[in-house]
Amino acid sequence: MQDKTVYLNGEYVPLSEAKVSVLDRGFLFGDGVYEVIPAYFGKLFCLKAHLQRLSNSLNAIRLDVPFDAEQWLDILQPLLIEGDAQYIYLQITRGVADKRDHAFPEHCEPTIFAMCSAIVPFAREQGVQAITLDDMRWQLCHIKATTLLANILLRQQAVDQECAEAILIKEGYATEGAASNIFVVLNGELITPPISHEILPGITRDVIIELAQANGVSAREEVISLADLQTASEIWLTSSTREILPVTVLDNKPVGDGCVGPVWQTMQTLFQEYKRVA
Repeated sequence: MQDKTVYLNGEYVPLSEAKVSVLDRGFLFGDGVYEVIPAYFGKLFCLKAHLQRLSNSLNAIRLDVPFDAEQWLDILQPLLIEGDAQYIYLQITRGVADKRDHAFPEHCEPTIFAMCSAIVPFAREQGVQAITLDDMRWQLCHIKATTLLANILLRQQAVDQECAEAILIKEGYATEGAASNIFVVLNGELITPPISHEILPGITRDVIIELAQANGVSAREEVISLADLQTASEIWLTSSTREILPVTVLDNKPVGDGCVGPVWQTMQTLFQEYKRVA
């Protein structure tokens, strides 16, 4: 496999030569945040929104990285590879401290790492299976933190049951997927949970809401009960790399008639068109 070029702390180096200290707080504590930015046809998708979310995450963990949008673009654009669909993975940790201590070090330079990978295509038209699991994560899910162990364990439970995702349930309502936001269609209306500390504010999620409202598709943000989830005619998973992925089987039972629904068909067409012009 070709040794691709990555960005690490101001330099572009082969992936095999990119090294981070074992004293980096990202390695020791998961003390960092990340962002996933898709790119279509050689252009970073919704870059402003992704950078705003990155800034929000950095502010939430009290980490200052004074790059503006143009500086980030200068860093990330050279990493793009050939192909119509790819994504940038960008990770920032608090950096390397001289000792292991939970408290913030007084002097520490952030570690900044970025790489580009191809987006693996999904066979969306057939739909996927999902299961519901109790949401046992922490209370700061709005931060795109690198501390993802709970998400990993939940997602693996889904994979163990040959499902694409775990939809998380907290106190009788759906929050999000282990690695995605969720939408349902109830009585022809598109619904997604409102932004809160319990979910990650997804960029793809926001684009879908905007496209729906601009094209006459009824859409709103509202709490989704477990009963709503179980009676929805359509369920979708959304993320930067999955785009809009329909769920046709939930907890071994068909969603709606068990086929990809008409609202998804409409939004899928609108989203694919938007990718070309955004």
